[in-house]
Amino acid sequence: MGINRRDMLKGAAIATAGSLTILTSAEAASAASHPTLRVGSRGTQVLALQRRLSSLGYWLGTADGQFGDLTRQGVVAIQKVAGLSRDGICGPATWSRVDAGKRPGARSTRGHVVEIRKTTQTLLIVDSGAVKRIYNASTGSNQRYLQGGTWHVALTPSGSFTVFRKVNAWDSGPLGSLYRPQYFNRGIAVHGYTSVPSTPASHGCCRVSLPAMDNLWGIGGMQVGTPVLVY
Repeated sequence: MGINRRDMLKGAAIATAGSLTILTSAEAASAASHPTLRVGSRGTQVLALQRRLSSLGYWLGTADGQFGDLTRQGVVAIQKVAGLSRDGICGPATWSRVDAGKRPGARSTRGHVVEIRKTTQTLLIVDSGAVKRIYNASTGSNQRYLQGGTWHVALTPSGSFTVFRKVNAWDSGPLGSLYRPQYFNRGIAVHGYTSVPSTPASHGCCRVSLPAMDNLWGIGGMQVGTPVLVY
C-alpha cells in the first residue's frame, strides 16, 4: 500500500516490518521532507543535519557530509534531550525535534560552568545561563562493582564542584585508563573514553568521546578552576 505526502502530513499510519508506526503531524512532515539517516549515510542531507545540530549547540566535530560516530553521538544527544529512543538514527521523530530546535535549558545563571545532567546523560557548557555546547555523555551506572576486595556503587554524586586537577595524557588508575581527565570530585573526572553508551555505564566519572574531550580542553571548555554542576 503506497503512502502519499498528504497522508503523511496528516499524521500517517506507516506499516514497517510488519508493525504499525503512528507518526504525529510534525513527525510525518519530517518524514515527507527528510530521509532517514544513520551511520554510513552521506551527502547533502547529512551535511544539512550536521549544520543544524551544530547551530543548536550539539557537538559533533566538523560538518563534512559523512554520518560517522561523532554525528551519531550528536543525534543521540538530541534524542536524550527530547526523550526519544536513543538509537542514533535520525528518522521522522528525531528530525521533527531537530527542525523544532530542541535544546536543553541551563540550571546555572552566572559565569562559565560545566553542567552534567544525569537525567539526560549530557554535558553542557554554559556561559551566563546560556547553553553553548551540548555533548553526549555517560555517567555512573549506579551498579555495584568490586574493587580491592570491597564493593562499591558506581555513582556520580550530585552537587557543585570545581575542576582541581587535569592530566594531559591517558591517566591510568585502578579502574582503567582515562583520556585527558579533568578531576572535579576526588577521583571522579570528566574524561574521554573509547565507548560512550547512551545509558549510564561508568564507575562514576562522566565519559565523553575522545574527540569531544580534546574539544573540551580547547577554548571555552574546561580548565582548573572551572565550576562543575552535577544534577
